[in-house]
Formats: sequence, C-alpha cells, structure tokens
Amino acid sequence: MLYALFFIAYDGVEFLAKYSFAMTKTFVLAPDSFKESMTAQQACQAMQRGLQRIFPEAVYIHVPMADGGEGTVDALVAAAHGERVSCIVSGPLLAQKVETYFGLIDQGKTAVIEMAKANGIHLLEPSLRNPLLTTTFGTGEMIKLALDQGVSKIIIGLGGSVTNDAGMGMAQALGVQFLDAQGQSVAQGGGQLHHISQIDLSNLDARLQQVEIVIASDVNNILCGENGASQVFGPQKGASPAMVQQLDQNLAYFANLVQSQRQLDYAYVAGAGSAGGLGFGLMVFAGAKIRSGVEIVIEETRLAEKIEQADYVLTGEGGIDFQTKFGKPPYGVAQVAKRLNKPVIACAGAIGKGIEELYTEGFTAIFGIVDGACDLQTALRNGEQNLERTCENIARLLTMR
Repeated sequence: MLYALFFIAYDGVEFLAKYSFAMTKTFVLAPDSFKESMTAQQACQAMQRGLQRIFPEAVYIHVPMADGGEGTVDALVAAAHGERVSCIVSGPLLAQKVETYFGLIDQGKTAVIEMAKANGIHLLEPSLRNPLLTTTFGTGEMIKLALDQGVSKIIIGLGGSVTNDAGMGMAQALGVQFLDAQGQSVAQGGGQLHHISQIDLSNLDARLQQVEIVIASDVNNILCGENGASQVFGPQKGASPAMVQQLDQNLAYFANLVQSQRQLDYAYVAGAGSAGGLGFGLMVFAGAKIRSGVEIVIEETRLAEKIEQADYVLTGEGGIDFQTKFGKPPYGVAQVAKRLNKPVIACAGAIGKGIEELYTEGFTAIFGIVDGACDLQTALRNGEQNLERTCENIARLLTMR
C-alpha cells in the first residue's frame, strides 16, 4: 500500500510538474540598442517588465544584441559572463585621453574591443570633428593592452568611428613607422596619408602573429570611391565636400603604397572602408579577417541555443524599415528564429518604409512603441516606458492564443 501511495503521489507530482511546465512560457529577449534612448540591456529589462505584468511566472532569457558598433563589448561580456578591463587611451584627437574599457571572455582567452570607445564620434563635439586630424591611435593602444592580457583572439567592433586614417594611427601604436621622403615620421590623421613614402614594419608588435584578430563590421563599404569610406561616411564625421575629395584621394594613395611595398591588395574587400578604412588597416598590419558583426554576436552569445528553448522571441531597435534586412541585428535574430520555427515580435521607436518585406523574413509582427505625436527628444527620453507598455500589450494579445 505504501508503494502504491508513493507511486500515486509520484505520478501526481510528475503530472503537475509537466502541466506547470506546459503553462510556463519562455521568452528570449534579443533587442539591439535604441540609439540615444536605451542600451540593448536596458531594452531587455524594459521588455521583461512589460511582459512580466501578464506572465509573472515566465522564464526570461536576455540576449542583448549588437552588430560591431555600440554595445558589442557589453553584449558579449554579458552573454559570456566575462569581465571589463578599464584603461586610459588616446582619443580621436591625439592630445585627448579617454577613460574606457574592453572586455575579456572565454576565460580570458578572447578580448572584445569597440574602436568607438577610444575613437568614436560621440567623443568629439560637432565643432571639433575633422577627419583630416582624427586618429585611430587609441584603438591600437587598446589592442596592445589586450595583447598584454595574453589573449589568443581579439574581436574588434568598428562601428561609430570619427576617423578616416585607414588605420594608420592604430598601426603606429603597434610599432609601424610611416616615413616621408626625408625619412621623418609622418604626422597622424587622414589628411597626412599622402605624405608617406615608406612603411617600416621592423618594430611591429610580434605578438600579433600569434593572435587571431576578427573584425566585427556593421558595413560592407570598400575603401575608396563612390561607395568608399570618405564619400559615404566622411560628411557625418565633419568633412566638407573638399575634404571628402582629399580624404578619398589619400586613401587611394595609401592603398597603392601598401600594394607596391607589401604586395597586399585589400582596398576592394567588402568592409575595408569600415571605420574610415580601419578595416583595411587591420587586414594589412594585423592580419585580421572581416566578418559580419551581427553574425559574430549571434555566434558568441549562442543565440540559436537560447531561441531553441523559447516560445516567443522579442527583438527591436530604434528604427525598423526596408534597410533592416541588410544585416541589422533584428534581422539576424529573425533569421535564426525562422530556422527554428519560432515566432518573432519586433518593437521599434520608428517604423519606416518597406517593412512588408520583413514578414517573409522571419518577423511575425512589428510594433511601433511611441505613444503619440511628440518631438524626437521626448520620444528618446520616454523610450523605456514606451517599450515596457508596448510589451505589456503584446503579452495581453498572447494570452488570447
């Protein structure tokens, strides 16, 4: 009888546990940052607060996303339970010093760097932005500090730069000398590239040969020309039309010099023009390989494994439109979920043209979060509460299934 009672009790518990599990929903929250409003992690938290009002017992898995730009270090460190390493490096202007950090993951074997944390556009007021003068020297200093940590791999995100020096400053920080016709060192900045006559690699940090360096790029631009770094991104970095022309000519000169002296031709590689040609410089001087930033983040965060557990996937970013399918993080999330046959709900601060195309690419529904007509600053300021409210309403709809 005791055995029977035990069996019945055990069977009852098992049934209740199964029943309870069937009723418990799992949400994977994988947004990108909402630029100038909230980080990807803050977006995750806002999403959970809204959903939790309706699904208080649900399981919430946070996977903040990025594409090689803002938030890449934080996303990978959070996903891998890594650590931040604080440092002081040169800013976009050489006299400027910046307090910043990079990440260590994989038990300290991999460093994650965002070039924008040293040489990003947000570090200079608009009146001081001049890509003839700005430098990637601080990015090179961060790479050197990562090498000091004894890492075997470095992931470098290239979004958000204010530079256009083809990685010249980065290379100088790592020991490369750029000499003019008189054998003197050439000053830093994208405006100086045409003065270089000789590239001396004799003091290049030898540790680079032992380390895998992966560029996490959020753009596919080549180095020069109509679709190159200067013409596409120069104006937003403070370049006038005349400066854009000079910068583009300088990049072309530098690429030709590299080809003649080092027999390396990377100018037309997709992504060579990222971060004002830093992608090019990292390939030439550090042996780096370029990959999609979104793909790297998806891989390093093990997003597919997490989505496999989900009933619903929520993603989002500041704006969603037809460009989203060209490598933006929500699109990457939707593609993974589509392969696993999971529904994807996206939230956006602004919904633009062409979103109809996204419904065949893995997006189940797309919601705008702004609660009424308002100016941009108000929308940015209220982003978290708007996202929270929208996710609560999404949750209410889900209870009707």
